[in-house]
Amino acid sequence: MPIHNEPSELAGQTVTVNFHEDGTTKALEYRIEDWWDRVGGGPWGDANGNPAAMQYGIRAGFASLPWDDEVLYGKIGHFGYLVHRSEVLA
Repeated sequence: MPIHNEPSELAGQTVTVNFHEDGTTKALEYRIEDWWDRVGGGPWGDANGNPAAMQYGIRAGFASLPWDDEVLYGKIGHFGYLVHRSEVLA
């Protein structure tokens, strides 16, 4: 069940994110589809077996990202990724 009742204000936009991975931070272009819970049907932590959610969980732990559901789904290149709202540059 989705947590966010409304689409993200960033849905459909391409933004720059501070993508935290492997102990580094990279500024990357990210095409946002919507909040993860609206795309995936529930919290990212409940998306058992979903590669993007599993990768995000590992990244979130190592990068000390907030452990909440302010998580967006979008693409970097051709691949889908979850990013925390705090990683989106204003």
